[in-house]
Amino acid sequence: MDKALMSGNEALARGAWEAGVEVATAYPGTPSTEILQNVALYDDIYSEWAANEKVALDTAIGSAYAGRRTMAVMKHVGLNVASEALFYASYTGVNAGLVIITADDPGMHSSQNEQDNRNYARFAKAPMLEPSDSQEAKEFVALALALSEEHDTPVLIRTTTRTSHAKSVITLEDRETKEKRPYIKNPPKFVMIPAYARRRHPVIEERTAKLRQWAETCAINTIEWGDKKIGIISAGAAFQYAREIFPNASILKLGMAWPMPEQKIRDFAAQVDRLLIIEELEPFIEEHVRQMGIAVEGKSIFPAIGELTPERVRAAAVEAGVLAKNGNGHTPDVGALPIRPPVLCAGCGHRDVFWTLRRLKVTVNSDIGCYALGVLPPLESSDTIGAMGASIGVAMGMRHAGLEKENVAVIGDSTFFHSGLSALATAVYNNTPIVVIVVDNRTTGMTGHQGNPGSGETLRGEHGHRIDIAAVARALGVKHVYELEARELKEMQNTIKEAQKSGEPAVIVARTICVFETSHNREPYIVHNDDCNGCTLCFRIGCPAIFKSDELDEKTQRPKAWIDPVQCVGCGLCYDVCARQAIEPGKEIPVMAA
Repeated sequence: MDKALMSGNEALARGAWEAGVEVATAYPGTPSTEILQNVALYDDIYSEWAANEKVALDTAIGSAYAGRRTMAVMKHVGLNVASEALFYASYTGVNAGLVIITADDPGMHSSQNEQDNRNYARFAKAPMLEPSDSQEAKEFVALALALSEEHDTPVLIRTTTRTSHAKSVITLEDRETKEKRPYIKNPPKFVMIPAYARRRHPVIEERTAKLRQWAETCAINTIEWGDKKIGIISAGAAFQYAREIFPNASILKLGMAWPMPEQKIRDFAAQVDRLLIIEELEPFIEEHVRQMGIAVEGKSIFPAIGELTPERVRAAAVEAGVLAKNGNGHTPDVGALPIRPPVLCAGCGHRDVFWTLRRLKVTVNSDIGCYALGVLPPLESSDTIGAMGASIGVAMGMRHAGLEKENVAVIGDSTFFHSGLSALATAVYNNTPIVVIVVDNRTTGMTGHQGNPGSGETLRGEHGHRIDIAAVARALGVKHVYELEARELKEMQNTIKEAQKSGEPAVIVARTICVFETSHNREPYIVHNDDCNGCTLCFRIGCPAIFKSDELDEKTQRPKAWIDPVQCVGCGLCYDVCARQAIEPGKEIPVMAA
């Protein structure tokens, strides 16, 4: 059979194709984004971006009800949004197989928290599988769909950042086609009014008992016997670290995160002298094993905060005396890498918005997206950032609480459609005098430029209907709606002031097409050394194309500015803020296309 080198995300997409998935839905979010982008490469699968994760999962549930094998994909916090759908689907069960992939982000590489979504499996009483490499990621999709259909349940697959993005060799197989299952009207199963839901609860408990029995003998829960002085229970990426750092130990690898094989755990624990749990984030396995009355060590040795690495596992084991300092499994120390803080791209129109907001000295309730970087130096404009769509609600709460100065909610176009609509409707309904700036860059920038309802570009590369944000705001009842180009700084400043004076909900759509979504065709700006006195004003916009040069001004003894012609896209913000007119374009700047 053919082999291929694939990331975990690519392998999950391949697994969906091989297992006969016909419908796949998602909302993009790191570290899960690439899964659906790769699924879209397979013509046999209908795939689409949804406005948010709940819509994605509701759509997937409907597809499974109707008889097609289906997959829904989201990052860990996305399952918070989709949790209500997960819980009702656990009660109703499915028809054709339904697999839900949740990608956790230990270390918070691109997230606001480190939640451990294994807890959702236990909470929703739904089985969860956890692959440790790309081959398992591919295989577990087919296994999850088979379990889903056999036990009439949605099945979760949990990945983490490392399993999502690390690459390993997989074996390619042919696609397995499945006949569409007929949909049969059955309200007691699919309609979760209280009377029917009460009947389903005992079914769920019986299903969990059967899955627990299956876990005892399934091939994905395996024991690798070695030295029985130390026994380790592990799963996912942490299993790879355990095997590397403790190559001689006995290891029980749990490919099924929930429910766990209790008898297998008891038998394993009885045969080892010291039992350790190596797992990322929460002591999920550890607490369950301890509740079984088994002596175990886990988070007392290995950290519960941050992403595990071989270096961290080894250091913790050495510190606890579990591993000799120069013993087996030595992992060489890796030197510290240079710090590379994230920054808005050169030419990003969000910078214009936050520059203006900083000058106005308003409280900024920001949201999740590229524009979240407005909190970092040198812009330092944002006051609050919480979750998708939270900016508008938080801004309303501050107004209700009598905030002393003006505040503004900032939200992106994709986030606006994700969860900003209901918040804006609430502001209109209660006539809350807030100003909402929608930074409309016509893409979902932070996760890699996916389409959204405001861009009109579908996942399948088709031209869908582009929903007009300003028209939506007016339809919701917002009387004060403004549309402008983000780089028109004076107009932006005056518009914000006018909106604040209205005393009613106001929406400003700041158009700023992402620099990766349009061809600027501009010459880079240049600095005239004779006119530059090193005032540092252009440095304060935080553009990565502007540097401090080696030349100092004779009077101020401050470094003059230099613009990297390779990075500069000619947006002109530095030109606008330069008080000495020491910056000028190489030639006339054409107007950005809408």
